[in-house]
Amino acid sequence: MKKVSNSGGLIKVFFADANGMGCQLMVRALEQSGQEIKVVGSATDSVGVLKGLSENPSDVAIISADLRDGPVAGFRVVRQARVSFPLIRIIVLIDSPERAMIVEGFRAGADGIFSRDEPFEMLCKCIHAVGRGQVWARSEYLRFIIEALAKAEPQPIKSASGAALLTKREEELVRLVAEGLTNRDISRQLSLSEHTVRNYLFRIFNKLGTSNRLELALYAIKQRGAFHVLDPPSLKVVSNSNELVQKQSNSPEGPPLIG
Repeated sequence: MKKVSNSGGLIKVFFADANGMGCQLMVRALEQSGQEIKVVGSATDSVGVLKGLSENPSDVAIISADLRDGPVAGFRVVRQARVSFPLIRIIVLIDSPERAMIVEGFRAGADGIFSRDEPFEMLCKCIHAVGRGQVWARSEYLRFIIEALAKAEPQPIKSASGAALLTKREEELVRLVAEGLTNRDISRQLSLSEHTVRNYLFRIFNKLGTSNRLELALYAIKQRGAFHVLDPPSLKVVSNSNELVQKQSNSPEGPPLIG
């Protein structure tokens, strides 16, 4: 299981943005927010981010998609940070909620995506949620990544050593769940009883460290993306459109991925 470094209280934050002045203003705003947030460092380029994270123990890193060394350089550094600092939770900061940016952010390894057009107060909530080990995304962002997952070429889900974690039948169930099929739909398509489908999903959840269908889909899209997942994540998904944790059942029966 992937460990979460912060279980409550003060959250140590590292902030990275392309613009030096904008970076300083955000650091000051976070420090004066009145929230239990401490900014431990900042940077404006990829080298500075990796150096800063190595020198300043952090719970959460907020990394802009665009850094001084180039547009979308933030995605590259997120991938590197995910490998080099696996205990740090990462929020990707984007200029606007474009589908491609959101999907690429999660593929790069983000634990949350935050758009600059959202209120500052919501960013503070995002930091605390991600610091507690939750995944932060607006409901429409979740729709984007589920659609991207459904269109992606199926790839075997593997462990850090490269060994397949799931059987071919379990891989098939993951694909159908990601497409939004219910247990009844899956049982009809695969000519299995609903009881057998539920048992398969229990085993899949246990193998991957997930607890519901949405977590399973998020895990799968990261596995199919351009970075290597070190450990199965333990995810709780927060939709910041209504500030509620997605109340999807822990039972594999569950509702569809997105209502």
